[in-house]
Amino acid sequence: MLVAGAAGWPLPARAQQPSIPVIGFLRSTAAAGSEHLVEAFRQGLGEAGFVEGQNIAIEYRWADDQFDRVPGLAADLVRRQVAAIVGNAAVAQVAKAATTTIPIVFVAGLDPVKTGLVPSLNQPGGNVTGVVFDAIELTAKRLGLLNELLPNVTVVGVLLDPTLLDFKSELKDVEEAGRSAGRRMIILKATNEHEINEAFASIVQAKAGAILVGAGPIFLGKRREIIALATQNKLPASYVTRQYPEAGGLMSYGPSQTDAYRRAGIYVGKILNGAKPADLPVELPTKFELVINIKAARALSIDVPPLLLARSDEVIE
Repeated sequence: MLVAGAAGWPLPARAQQPSIPVIGFLRSTAAAGSEHLVEAFRQGLGEAGFVEGQNIAIEYRWADDQFDRVPGLAADLVRRQVAAIVGNAAVAQVAKAATTTIPIVFVAGLDPVKTGLVPSLNQPGGNVTGVVFDAIELTAKRLGLLNELLPNVTVVGVLLDPTLLDFKSELKDVEEAGRSAGRRMIILKATNEHEINEAFASIVQAKAGAILVGAGPIFLGKRREIIALATQNKLPASYVTRQYPEAGGLMSYGPSQTDAYRRAGIYVGKILNGAKPADLPVELPTKFELVINIKAARALSIDVPPLLLARSDEVIE
C-alpha cells in the first residue's frame, strides 16, 4: 500500500507515466517532522536533473518508529523493483540484506564501515553507497560549547540509545570527552519513552547541571517529549541536530542532516544517469551547524555569552 508522506506531497506518477524511474524513500521514523528531509532530497534530485512527477516518481514508506515494520516495507520496495532505495542507516542495513542488485543510498548518522554497510568509504563496492552526517565524534565539541554556556556545571547527564549500530563508539567518545573536560558524566541508556522518563529521573537525582542528548532516530522522534522533560526539570540540554532547538530545545551542534539528504538526492540522480554505487565514494559531512534557541535560554534563566551567539549559525527567537 502506498503511504503519502504528508498533505500536499505529490502521489507517485508511475501509473500515468510507466516509463519513468521510481525511487523508494524509506525511513524508520514517522512522516511528521520529516518534511524538510524530503524537500532537501527533492532539491538534490532537481540539481541532478530529476523532478518528481515529471521524469521521476517517489514511493514513500514510513515505519513510524516501529523498527519491526522496516523489513516488510523494504521487501515491498524490492518486489516493486524500484530504481533505487533511499533510507537512514537502520533502513539501509535491512535493504542491503533484501537485495544485492537494487542501488541503495543511505543517509547515516554513524560510521558505515564500522557498522558493515560498506567495506570502505572510498570504494564502497556492491550496491550500497551514501552520505554520512556522523555526530558521534563531536561529543567533545558539544561538551565544550556547553561549558562556554554553563562554565560552573561539573556533572553532565548523557542520554544514549544502546540500539544504535555505532553505540560503542558513541559511548567511548562520551567517556573520553568527559575525562578530557574534567566533567563527571552520568550515562543513561534509553530505547523508548518509558526508559527516557526513567533516565531523566536518574539524571535529576544525580544533581546533573545539564544534559547531552545523543544521536539516533528514537530520540529525534521523541524530541518534543525529551525537550518537555528537560524544561520541566530545568536541565539545559545540548542536542545533535537543529530539529531540537526548532522544537523548543536549548541548543544543538552537529552536521546538517538536511544537507545530507540533499546530497543523497544528487547521488540518486547520478545513479539514474548510469553511475554505479560501487564507484561513488561515501560522502562525509561538509556542513556543521550551531543553533541556539534564545527563548529556551531565557526560560532557563541563562544568559548566552555574546561570543557564543556570534559564532552560531542560527539564533531562534
